Amino acid sequence: MNPFIERHKDSITGVLSCFDRVIITGTLPDICYAGAMAGFLSYHKIKIFDYSKWANGIRDEIRQHTESVAQQNEVEIEFIRRHKAFRKEERIKSIIAERGDHPGLVHIFSAMESCTAFRPWHDKTTHHTFLKTTQGKCLHYYFYFIDEAFGLCYLRLPTWAPFRLQIYFNGHAWLARKLDRAGITFDLLDNAFLSVSDPDRAQQLADSQDAKQLHRRLNRWAQTYFPFASRFRNPYYWSFMQVEYATDVVFRRQSEFQPLYENIVRSVVHDVKADQVATFLGRKLTGQYRDELGNDFSTRIQGTRIRHRMGSTSIKLYDKFGLIARVECTTNDVSFFKHRREVEQRNGKTVLKNAPLRKTIHSLKVLRQLMLAANQRYLAFIADIDNPTSGLKDCDKISSPAKDNNRSYRGFNLFLQQDLQTILTLFRGEWTISGFRARDLRQHIRGLSPSQSSYLLKRLRTHGLIKKVGHCYKYYLTKLGRRVLATALKLKQQLIIPSLCQNPV
Repeated sequence: MNPFIERHKDSITGVLSCFDRVIITGTLPDICYAGAMAGFLSYHKIKIFDYSKWANGIRDEIRQHTESVAQQNEVEIEFIRRHKAFRKEERIKSIIAERGDHPGLVHIFSAMESCTAFRPWHDKTTHHTFLKTTQGKCLHYYFYFIDEAFGLCYLRLPTWAPFRLQIYFNGHAWLARKLDRAGITFDLLDNAFLSVSDPDRAQQLADSQDAKQLHRRLNRWAQTYFPFASRFRNPYYWSFMQVEYATDVVFRRQSEFQPLYENIVRSVVHDVKADQVATFLGRKLTGQYRDELGNDFSTRIQGTRIRHRMGSTSIKLYDKFGLIARVECTTNDVSFFKHRREVEQRNGKTVLKNAPLRKTIHSLKVLRQLMLAANQRYLAFIADIDNPTSGLKDCDKISSPAKDNNRSYRGFNLFLQQDLQTILTLFRGEWTISGFRARDLRQHIRGLSPSQSSYLLKRLRTHGLIKKVGHCYKYYLTKLGRRVLATALKLKQQLIIPSLCQNPV
């Protein structure tokens, strides 16, 4: 059990983890880039400079088909003339309130938006004619529909080649329908479950989402709203564009959760540093990292939010309805995550190594595990900082001498610069995942000799702050060690540094 859940189990009614917002991109391999498009035209004996004529023909067919779909379902195609004139989600919500939430097409929006395009080009030097990739604008259709298994979804269809689709669904809506079919009662507010009659079974259902079933459903939606895809030899290839995975911790009463949440947020804003953010997300921060990394705090109508971002990926903590602590891992590039898998090398051999996650939807199971692990690490971290009384008792414990084989090892004084530096050095994020060795301490603690680092490790082990991994010289923090480090960091950020910065009287 996660330390945060274990600590507050008497105040918690349930914990549920599942996908939230998921956006998937569909690409046609036959025409997804300029070279493939040129090859497709050549195979069908269409000249390069007749590309626009061919694309215009399909564009007109898409418009006619969309108008036919709208008439059959008795909906109007609403053209959006000004970008961000209104929120599409709010308009759809009002339409559903009138029509009901039964399956079927809800509404169609159309808008002129940017898209990837190709243009014919003749190189006078090489006398080669080919297609170039460029950015253009074309009419896009947004089909909002309610699916019997996935709930409210939308499909975004451009009317110009290469016809890259974008499909959205929400994992909480999918799970709600699974629970309903399984006869499990629940209370769903917005996209959060306030209560579930059988939490264990609900979690099993949430973990059962299958990539093959999702693949079949995506193909069905594409065929419904873009039947012309069947003209291409290879079907759509589906990959993740944006994924959110949420872990909701539901408390019994706001009076129990709100003081706890305020204390956590106040501490996290000061305490979380760059290497901790990397640790939450399962990465190791190196000197070569050049992407965006940091924290931000915001207040919204629904509550407050703190976000820790690292490039394309972030982890957030929400206050939902004053009752739910939601930890949410979000990524715009699933290859940010790495896991151990088979990789084919250039020489044709297959080796098992740590490699980026594939973007295909068939990585769904592994992606769930990696994002859940990020949420669990974050919850474990805030468990160490939300109980200052326990941390202070631990600090008092480690400050006393400890004995091993009749030899005494002095305690740690967090107000001594050398001891505080040691404690804070152990809090480096990458060591939470990969552990550390004696030489790692010498790299970060100036003037530490090999004999001194060995003594320091023995002293840390005797006080129960670290543990050794069997058959190797790697060390990890214990639960006591994590609590003490969290308290040390809090003392430094909120007491020592502010005191030193005050003007002398």
